[in-house]
Formats: sequence, C-alpha cells, structure tokens
Amino acid sequence: MVGDFRELNTYTVPDRYPISRIQETLTQLSKAKYITSMDSLKGLNQMFLTPKAKKLLRIITHCGIYEYLRMPFGIKNAPSHYQIMMNTIFPT
Repeated sequence: MVGDFRELNTYTVPDRYPISRIQETLTQLSKAKYITSMDSLKGLNQMFLTPKAKKLLRIITHCGIYEYLRMPFGIKNAPSHYQIMMNTIFPT
C-alpha cells in the first residue's frame, strides 16, 4: 500500500536536523578500539508511529481506511527523525 503525502508535506514544518559530517565521523572512528559494520535495511520502516501520526497518515480507499504502523516513505521529516534515532542509539 502506497500513500501520496505531497499535500500533507506542504503543511509540514521542515525539521532542520543535520546529518553527521563524514570527516567528523571518520576522525572519531580513527580513535576507536573496535569497529563494526551494520546495514540498516528498511530503516524508516523500523520506526514506530505515534497514535497522532497514525491518524495523519491514514489512507482511504474503496476497501476501507488503512493506518501505517511504521514510518512510510515520502514523509518530509522522516529522514531527520531517522537521523535523530540513529544519533540516540549511537551517540558520538
């Protein structure tokens, strides 16, 4: 199921959360004792939605009303929320 969130995105106030700078990350990694690699497959789809967000992201079809349980693609602030989550899990 795919939602068209273009109209919702026009009313969304954009988050201005910065992503990590690669040079800073590499500098921090150079001091690490251990380094591991992880793949965040379908990262956005791992983020649960709040009850309020579920209501805003409903999809209405001829078969009924559907709610996303996790973050769908196409939401304006999804990438910044994902970066916040990653920085919380893996602080620098």
